[in-house]
Amino acid sequence: MNRLNHVAIIMDGNGRWGIKYKNSRNAGHKEGLKTVEKIIKETIKKKIKFLTLFAFSTENWKRPKKEINYLFNLLENFLTNRIKDLHKQNIKLKILGSKKFSKKLNKLLSNSEKKTSKNTKLQINLALNYGSKSELIGAFKKIQISKCQINEKNIGRYLQTKNIPDPDLLIRTGNTKRLSNFLLWQLAYSEIFFEKKLWPAFNEKDFHRIIKEYKNIKRNFGRI
Repeated sequence: MNRLNHVAIIMDGNGRWGIKYKNSRNAGHKEGLKTVEKIIKETIKKKIKFLTLFAFSTENWKRPKKEINYLFNLLENFLTNRIKDLHKQNIKLKILGSKKFSKKLNKLLSNSEKKTSKNTKLQINLALNYGSKSELIGAFKKIQISKCQINEKNIGRYLQTKNIPDPDLLIRTGNTKRLSNFLLWQLAYSEIFFEKKLWPAFNEKDFHRIIKEYKNIKRNFGRI
């Protein structure tokens, strides 16, 4: 049975769910946050140590400004109201991506990382303004400056996920079968599950089902 140490999730389908059931994309984002909280609880129950959530990509800036502002307000409210509780639960928060947001949000993100930095039960990696191609380019530039050899070890040293094990499992909801510039290097040997349900409809039973399937997969890593 496969050990499960790190789950990564592309939380796709919030906007589509909101349009379908509430006639509002923003309503879908709000509902999707409830799913995030459910999955965090289940991740802790399953004693999984790392959970990486793709929340906002470098390409998402192409969305309507009102929607982007709503998303960031939702995040600000979550951090303001919930970070103390996450800290009490011994959860560490790490941000992947570039912090190019408002001064208020940047401060909240930095303070949240600092406050929870020594926690050990679960590490949540929140990918915000994140794109894997940009991350890889940044890593190569740092290698060039340091005059190190270009090899797997050194690339790993300069990625934003340094000291974080690669995901064992990737889940993408929303019935879309692509990686969308997410952890392209790190997902090289991850097991990938594409889920038809939109993110707000994804629940604990779905999570358990996928974990059970993952644990029964024969993982060869190039061997027979």
